[in-house]
Amino acid sequence: MEIVYALAIGVLAGSGVWLLLRPRTFQVLMGLTLLSYATNIFIFGMGRLALHQAPIIEAGHAVDPTLYADPVPQALVLTAIVIGFATTALFLVVLLALRGMTGTDHVDGREPET
Repeated sequence: MEIVYALAIGVLAGSGVWLLLRPRTFQVLMGLTLLSYATNIFIFGMGRLALHQAPIIEAGHAVDPTLYADPVPQALVLTAIVIGFATTALFLVVLLALRGMTGTDHVDGREPET
């Protein structure tokens, strides 16, 4: 399971970097989104990858931390998803306004001459 998890993070991060290097602003926005997804999955994985284990410690029992998931990374990722969605929406509105003002969506504001 860890291999699949690591490959998913690698593919998302690699695709995000590739899109960040593209000349169009929408592709840059999608690259930032993919990088944020890769980061969120990475942080989520720091809370231990475990199947069929309780996330809550029961009172009155001996505590073995290997049997429980860490809720802090889950809370951090949930917060990051909400903030990332709001930031992406704001960035998209700014990009639409910029395209309306300049007439192009190229990152430096003008189309390359061919």
